Amino acid sequence: MPRPPFEVADIVRSLGASLRQGLSRDQLRALSAITACRTAVLGGHTSRCEDCAHIDVAYNSCRNRHCPKCQAAAAHDWLEARRRDLLPVAYFHVVFTLPAPIADLAVANKATVYDALFKATTESLLTIGADPRHLGAKLGATLVLHTWGSAMTHHPHIHGIVPGGGLSPDGSRWIDCAERFFLPVRVLSRLFRRLMCERLEVLHASGALQFFGRNAHLAEPAAFAALVRQQRRRDWVVYAKRPFAGPEQVLAYLARYTHRIAISNQRITAFDGQRVTFRVKDYRKAGQDRYGVMTLPAAEFMRRFLLHVLPDGFHRIRHVGFLANTQRARQIAR
Repeated sequence: MPRPPFEVADIVRSLGASLRQGLSRDQLRALSAITACRTAVLGGHTSRCEDCAHIDVAYNSCRNRHCPKCQAAAAHDWLEARRRDLLPVAYFHVVFTLPAPIADLAVANKATVYDALFKATTESLLTIGADPRHLGAKLGATLVLHTWGSAMTHHPHIHGIVPGGGLSPDGSRWIDCAERFFLPVRVLSRLFRRLMCERLEVLHASGALQFFGRNAHLAEPAAFAALVRQQRRRDWVVYAKRPFAGPEQVLAYLARYTHRIAISNQRITAFDGQRVTFRVKDYRKAGQDRYGVMTLPAAEFMRRFLLHVLPDGFHRIRHVGFLANTQRARQIAR
């Protein structure tokens, strides 16, 4: 694949030392990896043609999960492992989204709030799936955390790829859900809201949350309780899309979403040393009207990019229910 005309690495190099002030260790590590990726800094290897003696130099990749150059190979390897896990059933796509005031808490508490988001999503799916009034079965799901919108603004949400059915309580048979209906999203939404709010209250009471800037007042128990009460009164977005057409469509979707990062190099259309122009998509519009471009100062572009660097060791892809790593092979065989 030819090198894109502009890369995130070019912008990082252009901003130099000014970009690195006040960053976390994880953000600094990501920047170092991105600038070194496929350069002589990381070493490489040479190939020599036996016929014409032409020598080709290939530099090593950084393999950092936030690097725009390194995700294709990682996605390919991961997908090959998932291919053998697919079941001959319908698959559904469910999205759980945090409202903006709650999402704002995650900026200073990424690992804590994102982990709570995963757990509230998992418990919501498994609880409603196990309820005899809805499905009465043990579900499985692959959950993927995304923290960005098209313009790289902070927008934490989880994409769930869920087989359309589950194992009966005694594990003896498969229970199918309705052909084009998964679970009631309104019921999922209300349970998700309650579980997430309860987890946040426990985290605050234990002192596990930090507050800075405009959120500093939330360190006070009364102010935080008022925020949670306000969010309990609003609708939280849980969205269930139509089922995938088949296993290959599931894989194609996973290939696009599992190892995606905040922006790819291919979306950057211009960089003049001071301003960056990149393609964006407005999901509120339909057809070609939703596609456009946005131009930002280079420093703001990188500020948004770095918002989405995850803490080292944090797992943004998780398998739950009967697809959990400890039981997936056994349950799929059954």
